[in-house]
Amino acid sequence: MAETDPGQDRIAEDDRLKSLDERVKRAEAIEQVRTGTGQTGGMDENYRLGNRVLAELLGGLAGGALVGWVLDRFIGTSPWLLLVFLFLGIIVAFRNIIRISTKRPPQ
Repeated sequence: MAETDPGQDRIAEDDRLKSLDERVKRAEAIEQVRTGTGQTGGMDENYRLGNRVLAELLGGLAGGALVGWVLDRFIGTSPWLLLVFLFLGIIVAFRNIIRISTKRPPQ
């Protein structure tokens, strides 16, 4: 059997490697926090998806109501175009929400 050099202690060498691994892991964790890559992707994705759904709903309602109100002012058909475009905005918003929610996630 070949023995190791008498100047090297195998146990001390393992302790140094463990210490080095711990320091590298701590440095990687600090770097991930600093760059923002350490966050979990699922929670961030769900948060963005929720904000997008909310924006679609509010945008559809507000856009339809605004267009209807402006057309009512110019044409003089007060509340009818407002109601029609409000419902059209709701329909478009829900169509977009359904389209967003049925999209398959990347694998």
